[in-house]
Amino acid sequence: MSLDLLKQNITNNCKLSAKELDHFSASFYSKSIAKKEYLLQQGEICKFEGYVTKGCFRVFTIDQQGKEHVLYFAVKDWWITDIDSFTNQNTSFLSIQALEDSKVLLINHTDKERVYKEIPAVEKLFRIMTQKTLVSLQRRMIRNLSETADERYLNFIDTYPEIAQKLTNLQLASYLGISHEFLSKIRNKIVLK
Repeated sequence: MSLDLLKQNITNNCKLSAKELDHFSASFYSKSIAKKEYLLQQGEICKFEGYVTKGCFRVFTIDQQGKEHVLYFAVKDWWITDIDSFTNQNTSFLSIQALEDSKVLLINHTDKERVYKEIPAVEKLFRIMTQKTLVSLQRRMIRNLSETADERYLNFIDTYPEIAQKLTNLQLASYLGISHEFLSKIRNKIVLK
């Protein structure tokens, strides 16, 4: 299990000594997830915070009418969890599914709390990551409220070209909050320009 990518991500966000970095990284365990396999299913308790080292995941919920809503996608060098379920240890409203064969490094709730006590700077790391996540979600909410579907689509493919290539029309449409038929119309309109 190579921890180099994880260590680089941590170092980019927080200053730890080499000993602290090794100790913190050793708290993670590796898991391989096959395409279409679930890392978490709606209704379970999320027992991990994960760091993607390979592949692509979608984080989504299915409402009472059976409609899927994608919150976000996570690729290599992204963190992934259901923060509500993980933090509060309650049942998850989210599912996390691999869109291709993937690998993640996971830390469980007990080990994360232990590391907070042993290496106080780690708490700063997760605070910074939480702030970045909130900023991203806030920007997405503003875009959803103020941009047209065409603008949201163009923004997504410009911002995340590596993710856009991995998605089906249904998955991307679910993220954008539109039907896949409407997404096809947007794509055709852009091609004709």
